[in-house]
Amino acid sequence: MSEALSDPGDCTAPRTPRTAVTEAEVEALVRGICFKTGPPRVLGVEVEWLVHDLREPRRPVTAERLEAAYAALRSVPLGSALTVEPGGQLELSSPPAASLMECVTTVSADLDAVRSALARQDLGLVGLGHDPWHTPRRFLREPRYDAMEACLDRTGPAGRAMMCASASVQVSVDAGHEEPGPLGHGRRWWLAHQLGPVLVAAFANSPLAGHEPTGWRSTRQLLWAEIGAGRAGAPPLNGDPRGAWARHVLDAPVMCVRRDSGPWEVPEGLTFREWTRSGTPTRADLDYHITTLFPPVRPRGHLELRMIDAQPGDDGWIVPLAVTAALFDDAEAAETAYRAVKPLSERALGLPAPHNPLWTDAARYALTDPELHEAAVACFTAALGALPRLGATTEVVDAVAAHLDRYVLRARCPADELLDQLRGTPARAHGKDIPT
Repeated sequence: MSEALSDPGDCTAPRTPRTAVTEAEVEALVRGICFKTGPPRVLGVEVEWLVHDLREPRRPVTAERLEAAYAALRSVPLGSALTVEPGGQLELSSPPAASLMECVTTVSADLDAVRSALARQDLGLVGLGHDPWHTPRRFLREPRYDAMEACLDRTGPAGRAMMCASASVQVSVDAGHEEPGPLGHGRRWWLAHQLGPVLVAAFANSPLAGHEPTGWRSTRQLLWAEIGAGRAGAPPLNGDPRGAWARHVLDAPVMCVRRDSGPWEVPEGLTFREWTRSGTPTRADLDYHITTLFPPVRPRGHLELRMIDAQPGDDGWIVPLAVTAALFDDAEAAETAYRAVKPLSERALGLPAPHNPLWTDAARYALTDPELHEAAVACFTAALGALPRLGATTEVVDAVAAHLDRYVLRARCPADELLDQLRGTPARAHGKDIPT
């Protein structure tokens, strides 16, 4: 997985020689570097897309066509990092941006260039959280993904669907100030986990699999939950974020042991803590281990919010980016969001995200849940008020206002339009982004 604000190993950078790390060293490294506090000043986004045939979206795109298209994309100059996910999904990861509009401008220009190159291959980018038509199939054949597949298969089919048939918008914000307050790192860590269900619900866009409704507005979020708490769960929120995350990293299962040649070993039931006590994991192994953990909020020096489905429309991704930036980086909006989501926290029953009733209801019912609906209206309204203070253009503010009017105020989400179309109910569809 590529990162929006840094390379995959930044959490424990700088690199050191290949010497073993002890349990105490791992805890100190993770505690000291995964929350880099300071005034919120940079922003990033990763946008993942399914790649479909422009003329026949339901027809699977062959590996040969994807290979040719991605080969052509290598010559396209981009400001963002372009990577390919295991199932052939395309991902753009922005460089660190000093403002919301800098991030929007960079990624928008890159997407225009990518779309033009793909169109010459009769291919297009589709904003859906889960592929509604095609069964998961792996495009990348590498030891890393062979090991990931073998590991995730132990918990059922959700892992393969996540790897090969899902797409998201991931927003990265700074960890926040060391001091308490609306922009303090403790508040932002808590807010990210409690605001997460509201973002899941407001942007749910994956109600279909295998041509049929799954019963969930965000099937993608369901898949993440089914992978299991050790791999895709958050640590408890009742304590210091640094200590909680360090313990989580140590107690999480090791996905694989990398080899210079041949298949990678896939241990069963081995935690990183146990590995440090009985083996010889290095700092590079720790770096890699952290990239194999997929909680809904991942601290990588910054906070990476991973719970938002890919959005419909060429520019739909801008709305969750703008809303998230406003609710985290504007002190007034952050305080409003905190008050709006605080009553929801009781529904989590003290269980870590996303394996609690609040997150489950968000993925299944989205904004038809009255309390999630009320919180979403408050948060979107606060974001709208904050965006001009963050320098957002009229176009960005209007896009957020349109999402508020079209979906949030009506207790709907993009998934509802997909379901409307499937049932033949008139809806203001997003054209090419709803496969037909």
